[in-house]
Formats: sequence, C-alpha cells, structure tokens
Amino acid sequence: MGAKKTRTIRVEGKELTISNPDKMMYPDDGITKWSYLLHLTRLAPWMLPHCRGRWLTTIRFPDGVHGKSFYQKNVPSHAPEWVRTGTWNEVEYILLEDAATLAWLANLACLEFHLSFDRVDAPDMPPELVFDLDPSAPPFEKVVEVAFYTKEVLDGMGLSSYVKTSGATGLQVYVPIHRRYTFEDTRKVSRFVAMYLAQKYPRLITIERTVKNRGDKVYFDYLQHWRGKSLIAPYSPRARKGAPVSTPLTWEELNQGIRPEQFTLATIHGRLAEKGDLFAGLLAEVSRHDLTDILKWLPE
Repeated sequence: MGAKKTRTIRVEGKELTISNPDKMMYPDDGITKWSYLLHLTRLAPWMLPHCRGRWLTTIRFPDGVHGKSFYQKNVPSHAPEWVRTGTWNEVEYILLEDAATLAWLANLACLEFHLSFDRVDAPDMPPELVFDLDPSAPPFEKVVEVAFYTKEVLDGMGLSSYVKTSGATGLQVYVPIHRRYTFEDTRKVSRFVAMYLAQKYPRLITIERTVKNRGDKVYFDYLQHWRGKSLIAPYSPRARKGAPVSTPLTWEELNQGIRPEQFTLATIHGRLAEKGDLFAGLLAEVSRHDLTDILKWLPE
C-alpha cells in the first residue's frame, strides 16, 4: 500500500495538507472532499461574518454523509497553532474566524457548523432572539404558515424579523436585539410568543418537547435558545442528500412557495451573487431592538 494521496494548498498564507481529496463526502451528488472544500472557500466571505466570535460545534463525517458521524466541540490536539479557540464551561471550542480555519475543518470532514447563541466577547448576552420551527410531518407549507404567524406577532411587538431555512425541513426566525439582555430575559419573550401561538393555533402548533406526543403539528422550539446550546450557522451545509445549505430568505419569496431543497451547495453561489447576504442586517448595530419596554409588561 502506498501513501495516501494528498494535496497541499495555501489559504490566507497558511499551508494545509488535504488528505484523501477524492474521497466522496456526498456520494449521491458527486461531491468529493476536494470539491466540498472549494465550495466552502467560496462560501467563506458570506459565512464567516456570522460565525466569528461564537463557540463552534461541528459534526464530522470522516467517510461522508452515509458513514458514521460524531460531534466535535473540543479543539483536537493536532490543530494548527493558528486556529483560534475560546473556552466556556471547561470546553476549549474552535472559533471559526477565517477561511484557513474553514478549509482546515473541511479537511476534517466537518459537514455541519453549529454556533452558540451568545458570543465570546459577551457571554450570556445573545445578540438575537431565535425561534426554531420544526415540522413533525410534511408538508413544508405548515412550517411556512407558522413562520408567518410568528412574524405577525413580532411585527405587533415592533420587532423586525429575518428567516432562513434550517437546511433540513424547518425554518428559523431571528430578531436582532441589543446585547444587554440575558438568556433569562430572552426566554420571557420567546416563551410568551410560543405560548400565545400554541394557544391561538392549537391544531397547527405545539410546544411539546416529547417527539411522540407532537402528532403532525409544527414544534415551536423556544427552549433551544439558551446558554450552551447551538443552532446551524447561516450558509452551513447539512449532511443530507442533495447537500442542502441553511439559507436566509426574504419573507416575500417564502410566501411564493419555495422549497428548502432548492438551496444547495450547487445553487447557493449563484443565489449569493444575485441577492447578497440577506442576513447582513443581523450584523448591523443600528438594526438591534430594545426589549426593555416589552419585558416590563411580560409576566414573570
């Protein structure tokens, strides 16, 4: 047996050895590790602004999407010294700060990138409210309906909202907020929205944590937004057939019957060239909302 085939590349001045570049990561879609790495480096300018400064959890698939997988939270001992890290709760997390780190993670067969809700520079002060809408059964139109009911409530509270596909079957709704509220504060708001919607649309929406008790309703997950938990990053691929990507949308196009499987590693680059980053508003300080008055009238 000869040595494993490798390729050496330079990214942002960092030299990386890519092992087994021809190994299939998404066999059904013809995506090798090398082509996957190329996709990620093209996504880097869009993805990295949303990842910087957050604790990263990846899911690694050493033998591709059909093989075994495992979560990676702690930085591996063989990480290059230039990979930045941050420690929280005795875990030394990788910080996805640059394209070289993203390429290094691609070489480790990281097919999903999940981010903390708070930031390293302001732990326990999340910069967004996030609602995770997860269907218990098809069709996707039920999740879309719940997303618009959520937007309606948030609009009524004077809160602007952004929506993206999960990259799987659900949707996620974000509200940018000032970084002065704790998870306990944000939980009050998210619990109010969740309970109001579940009571108003009981045949459609559930807040039941136990999967077998949800029936065919849409699960309105307001509990995921908490310290130590994570959610799929904007523009992260998912380890599913079709190589789908968690993709920000406009509310208008969500209303026009889009399907989450439309947004993949094959289609995302053209979309970004046309529409740019629809989540850019989440990064702007001027777009953040004050929750102080809302918190005053919410029940404890």
